[in-house]
Amino acid sequence: MGQDPDATQRITAAAPATGSRLDAYVDRYATRTHGMTASEVRSLFAVASRPEVVSLAGGMPNISGLPLDIVGSLLSDLVSTRGQTALQYGSGQGDPGLREQICEVMQATGVRGHPDDVTVTVGSQQALDLVTRIFIDPGDVILAEAPSYVGALSTFRSYQADVVHVEMDDDGLVPERLREAITTVTASERRIKFLYTIPSFHNPAGVTLTPERRAEVLQICRDADVLIIEDDPYGLLGFDGAVPRAIRADGDDGVVYLGSFSKTFAPGFRVGWTLAPHAVREKLVLAAESSVLCPPAFSQLAVSQYLSAFDWRGQVKAFRELYRERRDAMLDALDDLMPDGTYWTRPNGGFYVWLTLPDGLDAKAMLPRAVTNRVAYVPGTAFYSDGFGSRSMRLSYCYPTPERIREGVRRLAQVVEQEMELRAAFGASSSSRRPGLDAPAPDQH
Repeated sequence: MGQDPDATQRITAAAPATGSRLDAYVDRYATRTHGMTASEVRSLFAVASRPEVVSLAGGMPNISGLPLDIVGSLLSDLVSTRGQTALQYGSGQGDPGLREQICEVMQATGVRGHPDDVTVTVGSQQALDLVTRIFIDPGDVILAEAPSYVGALSTFRSYQADVVHVEMDDDGLVPERLREAITTVTASERRIKFLYTIPSFHNPAGVTLTPERRAEVLQICRDADVLIIEDDPYGLLGFDGAVPRAIRADGDDGVVYLGSFSKTFAPGFRVGWTLAPHAVREKLVLAAESSVLCPPAFSQLAVSQYLSAFDWRGQVKAFRELYRERRDAMLDALDDLMPDGTYWTRPNGGFYVWLTLPDGLDAKAMLPRAVTNRVAYVPGTAFYSDGFGSRSMRLSYCYPTPERIREGVRRLAQVVEQEMELRAAFGASSSSRRPGLDAPAPDQH
């Protein structure tokens, strides 16, 4: 059979042939499903998984750094010694032993918590869902950084929240913009239920909120009686070895802290957690029980066994070194190959670089050409709820080898140069953009 010449330009699957049967159910769906759409990250998976495509899109942890033989031995011991428990139903709040270990893990970020206030979840994505479910009524306002994590925006949309973005720069969330957002929303007589933030090694921006700003953001939210949801999956992955002090470490009563083992162990176990004020924890457990009854006991005990019997701190250090090497490869390639007018953040931890294109280019419109050139990224519009981000893209360096990263950047630079030539030839107007990370700073490339 001949190859479809348009295959590389098709990012999403075609509509099913049984569309007429599907249409019969549309009027029966709950109103909240109207906001449920496939994320641009998920839509890229089919294309990005092709071996000829260098994917700078997905944020898959690089588990090649794990000693799988040792992990396999730990799992074998778990089944042989605790199989009756590991393969059975468990507590809706999570295994008590694991909750104690989670409190030990959080101490690295300065967070002191009690196991009774920890709820184990099926990844931190479920934690986001549970927090949103117990706090949000349709039309409530969630403040979120601009840009923000696509999985969070999808969850907020599904509960019919109104997301109001708050500007970021190279030092993270801008406190003055946060004050302004709170004032504006309050004046409109809408309810702000919480601020959602990823202060350490941000997804997708790669920036980190400074200690001074953390204290200021906490005080602003205290003064305005706004709850903070602090999402911290990357906090242990700082490339200089330093672990940023969590906002929760200085604000027990006003912060719900979310964590995950997906980035520091393995995502396949799907183990995350929340640390919440006691009253909030009660509602989280009830919501979790109504959703999954209990988190998988085997996954929890596997993580617990790993934390007990293995040098997990040494493994986190190995991950930091692995990701630092890949970060360096990406920044070096961007420095060497990207045309003038392109600029990007320079992360000191985590998985991502946020790149903004020369004036007049549109990252989403450019994506089919990039895929044709065998490189993939996530357009910036995926990380906004209001249509901004068209000039920007998220580049992930966590999974490809340094050699593949450089090749991917080379291919991407070619596409950018081609787009610039086309725009110059046709005199296209500038794309819309939001201030902050989507506007150049003097010290940015």
